[in-house]
Amino acid sequence: MSETQENTLRLVQAATEAMTDGMVERMATTGGNALEVLDRLNNDDTKDAIMNTIDRLTELQRSGALDTLFDLVILLHGARSAMTDSMVERLVIWAETMINNVANEHLAEFAGETVDAMHDAAVETAQQKSSGGLMSTIGMLSKPETQQAIKFLMTFACKMQKNVTDSQGTQTNG
Repeated sequence: MSETQENTLRLVQAATEAMTDGMVERMATTGGNALEVLDRLNNDDTKDAIMNTIDRLTELQRSGALDTLFDLVILLHGARSAMTDSMVERLVIWAETMINNVANEHLAEFAGETVDAMHDAAVETAQQKSSGGLMSTIGMLSKPETQQAIKFLMTFACKMQKNVTDSQGTQTNG
């Protein structure tokens, strides 16, 4: 057996001995959820969403926003270096919870529908020529679909505010 293999076996043995039953159970659960996510990658719609993401990543590179993203990663790395062990443990538990929540089929479907709607709206808006000006805006406000959209946004904002305040145990006025 080569020295590299022996070192790898010693590393695996040390990790096995250091892990508690709770850690093994959480790791198995998280691994199962990760496999479920990987299984969803075989879905054609999911594959299309990933390809769209790759296209958007190319756009980020062209616009220079990818550099900003990596600057943010460097900032996060610095923050991680400053974290204590208990902070890291709490962060890992939070991340496990988020992964378990994201591995939800309904949430994944909703996210895909949201991305599709945003993309379609962006394409449709880009194709429309706008005359601009105050009268054009007033004319647009008189359209039933514009009023419906504004009502939707207002209702959404009110429901969001109510949900946030209810979850914090406070009352809203109005």
